[in-house]
Amino acid sequence: MAERTRVLVLGGTAEGAAIARALADDPAVHTISSLAGRTRAPSRLPGEVRSGGFGGAEGLARYLDEARIDLLVDATHPFAAAISRHAAEACGVAGVPRLQLRRPPWAARAGDRWVEVESVEAAARALPAHGARAFVTVGRQEVAAFAAAPGIWFLIRLIDPPAEPIALAAFELIRARGPFEAAAEEALMRKHAIDVLVSRNSGGAATYGKIEAARKLAIPVVMVRPPPPQPGDQASDVAAACAWVRRGAADTR
Repeated sequence: MAERTRVLVLGGTAEGAAIARALADDPAVHTISSLAGRTRAPSRLPGEVRSGGFGGAEGLARYLDEARIDLLVDATHPFAAAISRHAAEACGVAGVPRLQLRRPPWAARAGDRWVEVESVEAAARALPAHGARAFVTVGRQEVAAFAAAPGIWFLIRLIDPPAEPIALAAFELIRARGPFEAAAEEALMRKHAIDVLVSRNSGGAATYGKIEAARKLAIPVVMVRPPPPQPGDQASDVAAACAWVRRGAADTR
């Protein structure tokens, strides 16, 4: 019997989990899901799971060799630019085929009032011109950037508690894990008299409810554009990513 193709899935996203589940019963594939370890109590996944970083591109290249990885699927968050860059570099060194799964970003619709910016830091600079009570939905490592936006009251939503005290003058912290429905998001914004939303354009359905709510409430959205994808093979959904894996598995047998 031929040895199973070893696939490393860089995950921590709904897509990464879906790939692990979709490939769990494939007799030709052995899937290893890699999680960054930043989220407490992540969802249970089938197959082999590892947690924690690799130590940059060099460490990942070493792991690819030591773990005898045949294929790598980068299904990390669209804003996880560093790990995607490390994956591209490591796979180039190790000679491992790589696919980057990037969910399509949201597109503005009629009624949306988007102010598009290139970074969270740019969002903080733009914020005072668009509102005084901001609902901020970015990663917990990026909240500190908003200390540069004076005179703003913040509603901060995170999955896990911040590693460091939040350095904002006036804020309320809520902890919740998506998906978030539009009606609930609208009620939350009304309750806190939110007049501007800050969001990263992460795409997907799980957190789109806040965008729908902002549209209905006619409030501006300071929207951070996603970083560009790494060069190489791309997929926009789980089915295409799994098809790429299965083609690669057939080629390695």
